[in-house]
Amino acid sequence: MTNLLENLLDQSITPWLSGTGPEGDIVLSSRVRLARNLRGQPFPGRAAAASLNEVVAELKEVSDELQADDGHEYAFVELDQLAPLVRYVMVEKHIISPNHAAEPEHRALIVRDDAGVSIMINEEDHLRLQCLQSGLNLTDALAKANAIDDIIEAKHDLAYEEHLGYLTSCPTNLGTGLRASVMIHLPALVLTKQIGRIVAVTTQLGLAVRGLYGEGTEAAGNIFQISNQVTLGHNEQDIINNLSDVVKQVVDKERTARQLLASDSKDALADRVWRAFGVLKYAQSVSAHEALALLSEVRLGIDLKIIDEALPEVFNELLVTTRPNYLQRLAGNTVLSQLASNKLRAKIIRNRLKGGKDNV
Repeated sequence: MTNLLENLLDQSITPWLSGTGPEGDIVLSSRVRLARNLRGQPFPGRAAAASLNEVVAELKEVSDELQADDGHEYAFVELDQLAPLVRYVMVEKHIISPNHAAEPEHRALIVRDDAGVSIMINEEDHLRLQCLQSGLNLTDALAKANAIDDIIEAKHDLAYEEHLGYLTSCPTNLGTGLRASVMIHLPALVLTKQIGRIVAVTTQLGLAVRGLYGEGTEAAGNIFQISNQVTLGHNEQDIINNLSDVVKQVVDKERTARQLLASDSKDALADRVWRAFGVLKYAQSVSAHEALALLSEVRLGIDLKIIDEALPEVFNELLVTTRPNYLQRLAGNTVLSQLASNKLRAKIIRNRLKGGKDNV
């Protein structure tokens, strides 16, 4: 494993999850993903091992092409050379998808030194290029993705048809091949029981609402991912603008709900968030699901200036450092029982809320 990848795995927080971007108190991050395939090669779902290996071999040089362009260091990694634990830590850090981690044979990854750019090779498509930015910043994410796409397309023949656009494994990605999404924290809309209506309206507007790790996952910690569903017939800027406009409306709804809680249920809200803070500060054992739920309430208390004993970035950091696979890596790659994992998670949270680091 490369030093670059080791450093990414050990980081408690990456720049795109720093909370410093626009609307960063509610929108944790923005992501733009482009799906691309090589012309003349069968899509990964129908390809034999030999074809998949040919794709990996051809795209290996992309890491050098990108490094020469922007000065960042890029690493090329064949997934089947990595331990399962390493792959699933990368899932928790949103570097690769759960599907990519689960089927590592004949698959690879190119990742930038700050994890702001990663390219999954032979996931559902030959290339799944993603660019991440802190806060609501889809425009910069798209600009970077397009710049990288231009570099790749200059030297590699991609599957493209004039009347269909980029050809992809899933018909919903035809056209631009663009899937844009934001990761958004909506505790007040959940507490005021408005989230169901928000999700329904957002879906009617042609967007998808998913959980923390995308399709098929739950909205743990009141964190949701909102993304476009269809790319064919829409240009990139329209997709970005539509998603940004809807997200801004959701952010406004969340802010209104927070103000409502702070004015109409001030004492009950203060009691709730301080109880969550107290449990996390002193608990000796806490599950992954409970940790996210309590951390969400603590972050709400911090944002509303009810809690003044922790910084907002602690929430973003603990989103990563309390995940099961990260904990196992932190414990020296030791296989942890559920009890041991819960105890270690509680220790890390206690230490962090007291201003320490995640040493174990």
